Order: sequence, then C-alpha cells, then structure tokens
Amino acid sequence: MHVPDGFLDAPTSAATGVVAAVCVGTALVKARKELDDKTAPMVGLVAAFIFAVQMLNFPVGAGTSGHLMGGALAAVLVGPWTAILCLSVVFLVQSLLFADGGITALGTNITLMGLTTVAVGWLVFKLLQAVLPKRLSLVPVQAGIAAFLSVPVAAVLFVVLYAIGGTADIPLDTLTTAMVGVHVLIGIGEGVITFLAIGAILAVRPDLVYGARGLLAKRELEIKPSSATGAAA
Repeated sequence: MHVPDGFLDAPTSAATGVVAAVCVGTALVKARKELDDKTAPMVGLVAAFIFAVQMLNFPVGAGTSGHLMGGALAAVLVGPWTAILCLSVVFLVQSLLFADGGITALGTNITLMGLTTVAVGWLVFKLLQAVLPKRLSLVPVQAGIAAFLSVPVAAVLFVVLYAIGGTADIPLDTLTTAMVGVHVLIGIGEGVITFLAIGAILAVRPDLVYGARGLLAKRELEIKPSSATGAAA
C-alpha cells in the first residue's frame, strides 16, 4: 500500500503530512509512559522485524502482492504510542533508502499504514479484551483479529484520500473493489502472522507483551493471597 510521489495532489499530501507530524510528535511524549526496562529493548527488535517482513511480499492473486503492515502487532507488543514511532522510523528508512513509498507521500504512508493500523488494531484488541473472557491464551487470537481488521480499514481510508485528491486516472469504483478485495486477503495473512508471533512470545516471555500486562498483573494478584494463606497455615 506504499503510496508513491504524485499519486495524491499536493494539498492532500500536505494534510496527511500534518496529521502524521502531529501524531508522531504526540507519540514522542506519550511513549515515555509505555517505555520501561522490558519495553525499551523490544522497540528496536519490533522495528527491525516489521522492516524485514515488509520487504517480503506474498502473492494475493491477479499479479498483486502484499506484505505485513505490522501496526496491530507492534501495538500489542510495545504499546500504541511506541508502535507509531516504530512504524514511522520504518517508513522513513524505506522511503529514503529503498524508494519504497515517495518522500512527499511519507506523511500519507505513515497515516495509512502506521497511524490507522495502530489505532484500529489497538482499539479492536482492547474491545475484544473487554468483551471476551480474561484469559492469557486469548491474547494471540484477539491480536490476530485486530490485525486482520486493521488492513482493510487502512485500504478504505486510502480510497477516501484518493477520492479527495487522487491524480491518477482510475475509476473510483474500480479502485475501491480492487483495494478492499486485495487487502482483505492481505489482512488474513496479517492476522495469521500476528497470531503466530504473539503466541510464540507469550509462550516463552509473556511479560514482554504489552497488551497482556493487565492479565498478568491480575493473575499475580490472584496467586499472592493463596500463597500468603499457605504460609500462615
């Protein structure tokens, strides 16, 4: 979904650039509350992992390929604000060093694949945590569903931006069908990869998963009284 230079007109690109700049600036402040001795070492690893997997495309049909966006995965692992910073750095490096997405479209790409996927992924993840049983085993499933939904939402937002300021000669209905259809398939891959990644980390170091901390804290509170009672007996 990397948007090239010139695909959207200057006002639309500038507007998304302002949105991206404001959100990244806010994330620089808010991320301080998420970073600690466990989260901080994960930031570089998460950014490196997302950068690597975004460079690997998988076919989805009709000569089209897709790649992991990583917004929901990063949000669940290190927190939403820190995830925005991770993805912004990834898109900046891709744009400057690999010509993957235009420089003038950097704000657009951050808004679509960074801000949108993180926001949708994190909100869906927290909603599922609120309505489903509070079990650690459900965290990978919740993260996978959140990741899946975040991708077509980002595709729809792209179509909206194109309708506002698109410069290419592509019928809007054709673009909408192609973008949403393809990105539903990409979203399935995103959900599977996120499910597997979160599940693997939970199996060995659940304390490193930011989105699971509330469940871990609750479980510790439930264990401590019984331990104290056993000691007193």
